[in-house]
Amino acid sequence: MDTASTQTDPSFGTRLAHPHSARATLAKVPEITVLFWVIKVLTTGMGEAASDYLGGVNLVLAGVVGVLGFAVAMWLQFRVRGYVAPAYWFAVAMVAVFGTMVADGLHVGAGIAYPYSTAFYALVLVVVLTLWWRSEHTLSIHSITTRRREVYYWATVLTTFALGTAAGDLTAASLNLGFFPSGVLFAVLIAIPAIAWWKFNLNATVAFWTAYVLTRPLGASFADWFGKPPSFGHGLGYGDGTVTALALIAIIALVAWVSMHQSPAKVTDRA
Repeated sequence: MDTASTQTDPSFGTRLAHPHSARATLAKVPEITVLFWVIKVLTTGMGEAASDYLGGVNLVLAGVVGVLGFAVAMWLQFRVRGYVAPAYWFAVAMVAVFGTMVADGLHVGAGIAYPYSTAFYALVLVVVLTLWWRSEHTLSIHSITTRRREVYYWATVLTTFALGTAAGDLTAASLNLGFFPSGVLFAVLIAIPAIAWWKFNLNATVAFWTAYVLTRPLGASFADWFGKPPSFGHGLGYGDGTVTALALIAIIALVAWVSMHQSPAKVTDRA
């Protein structure tokens, strides 16, 4: 548990960090708003398109960009004291690229079919979340205030990207739905936890992580639909490079906006 001084917010009934709390209590994640989900979906689409584009240019280049980009992003994110929008979203973007490569590597490199790779990453996610819960007794995004919790958080994020990539490929390729129908499917699925939280009091943490997993195949499916040729999953054929560039422009613009307007998440130990 965090030892810094806290106060109770009567409006939400949560424990908030005192303005003069120690370094350990600085939240490292943003408030969860509609714009958070928009940027998150854009990063998933960008990660899918960028990974495929770089892989098409040169596999060694793709590996170098993915691994080094991920390492640099994590170094920057762990180095900052609190939530810094450019550092945070750069980390998410590089996890998107690296997570895509990890998932694709298991299928392409090891020859493991999508149903099995999807099940494998789902199991890994359960293990990571279980270890996080047993260590911290919370899985809340609003409790990312210590180094250990931040490690668990990014391990979970990376696993959700790999799982989402495999799940999206499963529906588009193995189930032969194609990219656009897969995107529609995941758009419907992601609405379920949102509605359950809004109308039926689903636990906020359960709703968040369920939606977080689903953003990956949602964004990737539409990115593939825009980028891939009609002969491959009935895509529109604009090219992975074009999709990557457009998504990056949108992400940079939105992150610039939230840098000026968005605050860190409120600190709480609730699950």
